[in-house]
Amino acid sequence: MKVISSFFDKNYKTPKWLQRKITRRNALKSAAGVMAVTALPTRAFNTEQVFELKKILTVKPWKTLDAVLGHLLPSSPTGPSAKEIQATQYLYNIVNLQPTEKDEIKFIYQGVNWLNGYTQSQVKKDFSELKIDEKEAMLRAISGSQAGQNWLNNLINYLYEAMLSPPIYGGNPEGIGWRWLDHQAGFPLPQIGDRYYELPGQQKIIIKFIPEKNYASNVVLKEGRHKA
Repeated sequence: MKVISSFFDKNYKTPKWLQRKITRRNALKSAAGVMAVTALPTRAFNTEQVFELKKILTVKPWKTLDAVLGHLLPSSPTGPSAKEIQATQYLYNIVNLQPTEKDEIKFIYQGVNWLNGYTQSQVKKDFSELKIDEKEAMLRAISGSQAGQNWLNNLINYLYEAMLSPPIYGGNPEGIGWRWLDHQAGFPLPQIGDRYYELPGQQKIIIKFIPEKNYASNVVLKEGRHKA
C-alpha cells in the first residue's frame, strides 16, 4: 500500500470506510427523507472529560480542527455556528469515545498534517494562524483534490450531526440545533451509560491522551466487551 503524503497525492483513492459511510448515509436519506433524532440528557461530558478537551484544544491537531470547523460554519445571524453547536466537542466524542473506525480517525489526523503542511508551504503558517480570507483560499485549494474533498465533506457531515444529534453525544447543547429547526425531539431520555456504544456487547472505549508530536498516529484503544 502506497503511503499518501498530501491532499494532492495522485495515489490517493477514496477509502472503503468512507465509501461505506456514504452508502449508509444515502440509504438513510432515501428511507427517511429527514434525519430522525431522539432527545437525551444535555450533559455529555463529565468534569474530567471537559478538562481533557480544554487541554487538547491547545494542541495542534485539535486547535486546527477547531479552526476548520469554525470556518466551515462561522457565526451568523441566521443560525448557530460551529462553536455554538459544540462541533469540536462532538468530533472529540467521535474520535475518543465512540467505536469509530481506526482508519477514519487516522484520516482525520492525517488531514490536519496535510492541511498545515500545505499552508506552511504557501504562507509559512499553520491553518489556525491564518486570517479569514487566507483560510478560505487554503480550504478551496485542498477541496480541488479528491483527498481534500473527502476530508472536508467528512467534517461537514459531522457539523450536521453535531447540530442534530442528541446532546449526550457532545454537540447540540440544550438542543440549540433543534430549536433553530423548530424540532420537537422524542422521549424517553436515557442516561449516560445507555448510549449505543455503552450497551452490552459493544466495545469499551479507553481514552488516552497522546502528546502533540505523536498525534498523526493517535489510536483509540479499544477493548472488546461482551455480555456474559
